[in-house]
Amino acid sequence: MATPKNPCAKTRGVNDPYEVYVAPGWEWRVLKKYQSPEGERANPYARWFCAVKGSGTFDGYDMGDTYARDITQYGSRVPDAELAAHPWKVYR
Repeated sequence: MATPKNPCAKTRGVNDPYEVYVAPGWEWRVLKKYQSPEGERANPYARWFCAVKGSGTFDGYDMGDTYARDITQYGSRVPDAELAAHPWKVYR
């Protein structure tokens, strides 16, 4: 059986994220995913490489790996249409 393809395997820049999630005071820009969507559903420790902006980042982005479940649990995804129309916008 073939391994499912990961559409988010290549690292993108901060202003060209695959997805953006927001919560009050927080913004996660997903720059890379390490597994396919099927693999993430089976792995509670799936992680994403993100640029994160929050109250402790002094209006800049901290970059690093974050558990996918934490982002999806606490954040709301910015619709793709809004992201395409305003790629430079800070959403938090």
